[in-house]
Amino acid sequence: MKSIKELYRIGTGPSSSHTMGPRKAAEQFLARHPEATSFQVTLYGSLAATGKGHMTDVAILDVLQPHAPVEILWKPHIFFPFHPNGMTFKSFDSNKKQTEEWTVFSVGGGALAEEGHDKNATPEVYNMNTMNQILYWCEHTGRSYWEYVEQCEGPEIWKFLAEVWDTMKEAIQRGLDAEGVLPGPLNLRRKASSYYIRAKGFKDSLRSRGLVFAYALAVSEENASGGKIVTAPTCGACGVVPAVLYHLQKSRDFSDARILRALATAGLVGNIVKYNASISGAEAGCQAEVGVACSMASAAASQLFGGSPAQIEYAAEMGLEHHLGMTCDPVCGLVQIPCIERNAYAAARALDANIYSAFTDGHHRVSFDKVVEVMKQTGHDLPSLYKETSEGGLAKNYQPME
Repeated sequence: MKSIKELYRIGTGPSSSHTMGPRKAAEQFLARHPEATSFQVTLYGSLAATGKGHMTDVAILDVLQPHAPVEILWKPHIFFPFHPNGMTFKSFDSNKKQTEEWTVFSVGGGALAEEGHDKNATPEVYNMNTMNQILYWCEHTGRSYWEYVEQCEGPEIWKFLAEVWDTMKEAIQRGLDAEGVLPGPLNLRRKASSYYIRAKGFKDSLRSRGLVFAYALAVSEENASGGKIVTAPTCGACGVVPAVLYHLQKSRDFSDARILRALATAGLVGNIVKYNASISGAEAGCQAEVGVACSMASAAASQLFGGSPAQIEYAAEMGLEHHLGMTCDPVCGLVQIPCIERNAYAAARALDANIYSAFTDGHHRVSFDKVVEVMKQTGHDLPSLYKETSEGGLAKNYQPME
């Protein structure tokens, strides 16, 4: 597995696979062809189907158009076998002769991949790639998951995670202060500030739940408006992990050092899913985004409350298992409905997964690795209608309530 720096990416929303990835691809292609006099970019599959709502074209044009004219072609019904988020870049010289054609895929979390090529790949950092292997290591060395992360990544990982945590907190604080309507045709009002104020009026458990909702909404609404966030593991699921950790730090006074260790464990969980299955909604549905985010947050919460390695694994397993089959059906191709609400609900579910696992000794029948395997197969079996194309589910024939 690669570094968790590849999982936690600091950038702007609304989508890691549909905005951050295409922008990165455009930057790489421009760097290879600064002399080009025109460009043509063809978007395929999910990138084309929901690209306008996800601002895919805007991300590409922002990079290429200042240098040369750009033509964007949309082909939503053409899916490459390698991945549904395909795009082809072409550059042309002053004689309108093509100088290069490059097909690349945005595979989730802002990462890019080329079919049959790995020449630009970053190095593998982890020699164990499954939860069962790492759990065995933890139980036989007396160490925890975050210590395995530090062993593989080196001590410099803590400086990186500190920046990640600062960015997450800033997104929550901006989101709680912001009011008004999110961009796009849905005219969806921001809710984080009102949830936060209302939660303060309740006592104990209701206040706790309301605050978690508010924090998750705050980050997700920042993402939907193109604000600066951290993929955890994606833009569309970026509200879950920070909401849980921010709430626990505020309510339980956990130190920054303990929060960073929880972030390391959460990153390891997300990394295992990314390596063995997918974190792309276009490839495996929302189970791969919000489901994985819930799993990451569940593990982080369990660790903060002193869970054993087995209990942490169980919490992560539940967080993912109970999102199996969740479709990715964004209304109007925007990362708003049902994405924002799902972040809030998954954050609450992560806290419940921690509580449930804490009542056990950590032993259970279905392993985290088995759930990852099932999630991958479920994602493969889902029709493309339910994998970020906005052609099925909640997105089909959308009519707002009167």
